[in-house]
Amino acid sequence: MAQQGLDHEQFCCSICLDLLNDPVTVPCGHSYCRTCIEGYWNQDDQRGRFSCPQCRQTFKPAEVVESLKKTGLQTAPPDHCYAGPGDVACDVCPGRRLKAVKTCLQCLVSYCDTHLQPHYQSPAFKRHQLVQASGELQENICSRHNEVRKLFCRTDQQCICSLCSVDEHKGHDTTSAAAERAERQKEVDRSQQNIQQRIQEREKDVKGLHQEVESIKHHADRAVEDSDNIFTELISSIERRRSEVSQLIRDQQERQVSRAEELRRRAEQEVTELRRRHAELEQLSLTEDHIRFLQRYTSSLSTTSESTHPASSHVRPLTHFEDVTVAVSKMRDRLEDILTEEGTNVSETVNRVDVSLRDTEPKTRAEFLQYSRPIRLDPNTAHQRLSLSEGDRKVTEMNTHQSHPRHPERFTRYHQVLSREALSGRWYSEIKRSGGCAIAVSHKDISRTWWGDECVFGYNDKSWSLECREQGYTFRHRRIATPIPGCVSSRVGVYLDHSAGTLSFYGVSDDTMTVLHTVHTTFTHNLHVGFVLESGSTAELLYELN
Repeated sequence: MAQQGLDHEQFCCSICLDLLNDPVTVPCGHSYCRTCIEGYWNQDDQRGRFSCPQCRQTFKPAEVVESLKKTGLQTAPPDHCYAGPGDVACDVCPGRRLKAVKTCLQCLVSYCDTHLQPHYQSPAFKRHQLVQASGELQENICSRHNEVRKLFCRTDQQCICSLCSVDEHKGHDTTSAAAERAERQKEVDRSQQNIQQRIQEREKDVKGLHQEVESIKHHADRAVEDSDNIFTELISSIERRRSEVSQLIRDQQERQVSRAEELRRRAEQEVTELRRRHAELEQLSLTEDHIRFLQRYTSSLSTTSESTHPASSHVRPLTHFEDVTVAVSKMRDRLEDILTEEGTNVSETVNRVDVSLRDTEPKTRAEFLQYSRPIRLDPNTAHQRLSLSEGDRKVTEMNTHQSHPRHPERFTRYHQVLSREALSGRWYSEIKRSGGCAIAVSHKDISRTWWGDECVFGYNDKSWSLECREQGYTFRHRRIATPIPGCVSSRVGVYLDHSAGTLSFYGVSDDTMTVLHTVHTTFTHNLHVGFVLESGSTAELLYELN
C-alpha cells in the first residue's frame, strides 16, 4: 500500500527478494539492487564474469550499467499494458508481466518495451533479429537437437537446424532460411500482384455489374411501362371493337325490327281485309235471288282474287344473329392463337436476358446444378413409336406405333422428339438413358417430315448431337462425326450458355463430371433439347438431382 498500489513482485530484487533499492537494469533487461548485483559479481565463483543471475547472459557491466542505471521506481503502467488472455507476455518481467512488443529470434525471448531497450542500446544485440511479438517460439526450436532452426531443406521441404543438415538431412539440398524466405517472398509478391490484379478486375466487374443492375432495373421498368401501354392500347382497341360490334348489332336489330313491324302491320291489314271479303262472300252465298247473286258475284270475286301483299309461303325463314356470334368466336380464337404464339416469343425473348461474369464457368457438379431448370418434352413432336411418361420428362421407344393424333410439329421419319420449352441463358440438365440414343440440342424449326438430313439431329447446321451407344460416344454436327474415347456412362450432363455460345456434354458418375465434348459458336436461334431413340431405348430428363 505504501507503494500506491504498485505490484510488489514487479519491483522485487531476485537476489535479496526485497523491493529494489537503488535499482539498476543490466543489458538483458533484468533489474536488481545496485549492492545486490555488485555483491553477486564480486563473489569468488563469479569474479571476472559478468552475467545475469536470472538468464545467465554474459556482458561487460562497465559499459552498460552506467547507461541503464535506474535511480528510482517508475509509475506503475496502466492495466491495459499488462498481458492478458491471448496476449504475448514479456518473458523477462517478474511478477505480473507486461505485454511483449517484440520477440528476438536469437534469444528466443519476448520483451516488453522496457526490457527491449538493451537490444536497441547495446552493440552486443546488434545482430539479433526482432520480429512482432510471438508466442509460438517453440516452433523455431528443433525438437531433436534443441537447436534453433536456421536452415531449410528443399529436398524435404522443411525447416531444420545446423545439426540436422549433417545428420538425417545430410546430402540434401539445403539453404539458409533467409535465402529460402527470399525466394518464397518472390513467389508471394507475384501472388500478391496476381491477386491485386484480380481484385482490380473484380472491382471493375463489381462496378460494371452495379451499373448493369441499375441499367437492368431501368430497362425492365421501361419495358413494363411500355408493355402496359401496349396492352392498354390493345384492350382499348378490343373495347372499341366490342362497342362497334354491339352498335352494329343494335343498328341491324333496329332496322330488322322496323322492317318486321312493317310487314306485321301490313299482314294484319290484309287479314282484316280478307275477313271483310270473307264476310261479303258469305253474305253473297246466302242470297236467294239468282239474278242479284250473279250481279254481285263478278265484282266480289275479282276483288278477292287481287292482293297487294305477298303470300306467307313467299316469306324467307328468319335468320337471327347466331352467325355474328360464330364470327366473333372465330375472331376470339384467332386472337388467342396470336397471343399464345407471340406470348411464347415474348417469354423466350425475356428469358434470353442474361448477365454473366467472364471466367465464371461452372467447375463442380454442385455449381452446374445451380442452372438446372425443369423442362418437358412436347407430345406434339414425338414420333408415332415414342411414348412419353413421368410428366413428359421420359421418352421410350415402344417398337409399335402409338395412337398419336396428326400434328404439323410431329416427326414422321425418325424416332425423334423435341422439348416443349426453349433453353435460354444458362441451362444444365442430366439425362438418364438406357440403350442406344442420341442427345441433341436443336433449332425448333428443324424439318419434321423430310426424308433427308434436314430433319436428323446432328446431320445439319441446325442441331448438335451426342450419340450414346455401348461402344462409345460420337459427337455429330453438319454430318461430321467426332468419336469420343472413354467409358460410356448411363448419365449424361448437358450445359448450355446461350449468350456465351458454349455447349458442353459431360459424362456423369456420382459427383464426378468428365468433359466429353464442348462446342464454341454463336447461337442465333432459340434452342430445344431433343432425343433420337433406337429400338427399346429410353431417355429421361432429370430434375431435383442429388
